[in-house]
Amino acid sequence: MKKLLLAALCCSALLTPALAASPITERQDIFDQYKKTFGTMGKTIKGETPYNKEEFAKLAAHLDELAQLPWQHFPAGSDKGKTDAKPEIWSKPEQWKSEIAQHKGETAKLKQSAAAGDLGAIKAQFAATQKTCKSCHNSFRRD
Repeated sequence: MKKLLLAALCCSALLTPALAASPITERQDIFDQYKKTFGTMGKTIKGETPYNKEEFAKLAAHLDELAQLPWQHFPAGSDKGKTDAKPEIWSKPEQWKSEIAQHKGETAKLKQSAAAGDLGAIKAQFAATQKTCKSCHNSFRRD
């Protein structure tokens, strides 16, 4: 029985790292949520779907939560594998951190605008937030 338990523990210890998601997969999953959330919001901004203050505010709050998450999944060495991340993330870390800070700031402002409910202000802030996405992609993502 002891041998069986020891064998099970050894297998468990060996399999745990293999089952853990890679940093690339983790960040890609978060960015997939970003794309879905931002896309849904964009349809409202473009007038393709009716504006619902409560729903839009929930989406903006979710986007603000997402804006806090992917950055931890860019450790050194995670530029290898199937990723669109440019090496500049690691070679220009201060610029990258600045882009992240700008994006987080604009996303927080979008959340505030959405909570206030003024669609004109929301549209302007959505554009400002979108601009930070594009800026970061231009510098740090292979599109």
